[in-house]
Amino acid sequence: MSVAFPMRMVPMEKMDIFCFLHVEDASALERILYTPADQCRRHHVGDEVHLRGLIEVSNHCARQCLYCGLRAPNTALPRYRMTREEILSSARQARELGYGTVVLQAGEDPGLTGPFVADVVSTIKALPGEVPLAVTLSLGERNDEDLRLWRQAGADRYLLRFETSNAELFHRIHPPLPGGPSDRIAQLRRMREMGYEIGSGTMIGVPGQTYADLVNDITLFAELEMEMIGVGPFLPHPHTPLGATQPQTAPARDGFEMQVPNSEEMTYKVIALTRLACPRANIPSTTALATLNQAQGRELGLQRGANVVMPNLTPPCYRAMYEIYPAKACLYEAPGQFHTDLLNRLAAIGRRPGQGQGSAAAPDTTTRR
Repeated sequence: MSVAFPMRMVPMEKMDIFCFLHVEDASALERILYTPADQCRRHHVGDEVHLRGLIEVSNHCARQCLYCGLRAPNTALPRYRMTREEILSSARQARELGYGTVVLQAGEDPGLTGPFVADVVSTIKALPGEVPLAVTLSLGERNDEDLRLWRQAGADRYLLRFETSNAELFHRIHPPLPGGPSDRIAQLRRMREMGYEIGSGTMIGVPGQTYADLVNDITLFAELEMEMIGVGPFLPHPHTPLGATQPQTAPARDGFEMQVPNSEEMTYKVIALTRLACPRANIPSTTALATLNQAQGRELGLQRGANVVMPNLTPPCYRAMYEIYPAKACLYEAPGQFHTDLLNRLAAIGRRPGQGQGSAAAPDTTTRR
């Protein structure tokens, strides 16, 4: 297999992606995938790592997803919903630390009403500073009235992970609410028309996910021209129907395994392939990677295509209750100490914190930085 990746966005062949996902030799992966992905990242988005202050505003959720600890039937989880002032206090902390973006994330919580979120967004946008904070929302599937209201209030971006492009698998693990099945891809398209920068992502290693599904996920990122793309391993919470389920290797076909593993290495492969398929996107090195490899998971993600880190600014009294999966990294680190440690870690791999809001690179970006 010999594939050259030019420094501009071109469609990647599905068979090439499929073959890369099956490469196991570490030296070959470094040579033919990770190094080209890192070079592509440097060429298109530079060496800046954009820091997004994550505020987990509520762990209430109306959904019954089969793997997530926030699912409504999980009665063992204490619930919380941050007040307006608590959210704004965390946003001010993001400003003090020099972050250009805050991310308001929650379960799919009807208690976060359209007017409440709009008020919070408009107030964050008015905080003193040379450049307004960018506001990313990640509040699940919402009606168009709320989405338009939040956009009018100043929300810049919306992150809604489609999790898998296999519709049958998606609906199997995400039971729909009354009113019909979900169509997250359609919502992403509508939000793009509303003026949002849109972001999405996928889980790696969901039971029943094949390599063909994962290839389709990566090519869908490019088709939708995502500005933000988050990928991470399937890490089920123990108090869920899939909590005791680990992906099992299905019988091989034509020499290739069928079930995708939820491994650290597979996550790096998907980050690298996503960077090559979508050179200008913002791609985080996630907390899930740091959970799998606390010593260097986040750094390895950044060296294999990622360019974003999302420090957690959720108040400590709530942070452990936002338990989408167990044993999350960075639950007890104070934001200031994490920030200092992060800057040292970035410097150790030759990277620097980004400035400003850190929007996705424009299509005509060609300057090496």
